[in-house]
Amino acid sequence: MLVITRREGEEVVIGDPHNPIGVVRIASIKGDRVRVAFDFPRAVEVHRREVANQITSGGQAVNGEKTVEVQVTPAAVANGNANATVA
Repeated sequence: MLVITRREGEEVVIGDPHNPIGVVRIASIKGDRVRVAFDFPRAVEVHRREVANQITSGGQAVNGEKTVEVQVTPAAVANGNANATVA
């Protein structure tokens, strides 16, 4: 496991820096709460650990969360148009 320190607004690039798989950004830090933004192709699933555990055990998502399937073309990723917000 890689452990690094980042400040608010700083990013971590995942994969090849010339063509990254995605980017993780520290969106905000307020007290003991950290908001993390994930900018990945929609085909890459990103789950909180408790949700991933529920999925692997065959259960339902916790806290009323819904599973959302999203798809993005490689061209959209390359052009920086692969942002998604799910409410």
